[in-house]
Amino acid sequence: MRVTPDHLDQLAARLPSLGRDPASIRQRVETMEHLLERAFTIPGINRKVGLDALLGLVPVVGDIATAAMGAWIVWEARNLGMSKLKLLRMMGNVGFDTAIGAVPLVGDLFDFAFRSNSRNLAIIRRHLDKHHPATGTMEGVRTD
Repeated sequence: MRVTPDHLDQLAARLPSLGRDPASIRQRVETMEHLLERAFTIPGINRKVGLDALLGLVPVVGDIATAAMGAWIVWEARNLGMSKLKLLRMMGNVGFDTAIGAVPLVGDLFDFAFRSNSRNLAIIRRHLDKHHPATGTMEGVRTD
């Protein structure tokens, strides 16, 4: 049996966060940003960190993995039809984070301070708020 785009759309409609609609994309990107930037709290200092900072401690492999996850956020932004200028800015954020993050020790400290995925999420949110206001959320509750 051949799988057509209609079959995929029907499947995505049954699985709430797998759709191609802006609300589903927003939910996926927000979840990935949370995982990469603030999924865990460092005891004692109550500083939120995510996989970006933690995997950055693993030489080469960690930086490549987090760069790929950051690039996925940019790819989702592309699916929203965002401008090339915004996409270039987002790719610059990921590239800068990856380049500096690859430097031993300095890069690990940098990963705790520079949150490229949070910056990219802010760009996506501004786009969605302007072009798809029904996708807006307030503390996890839909506003429509």
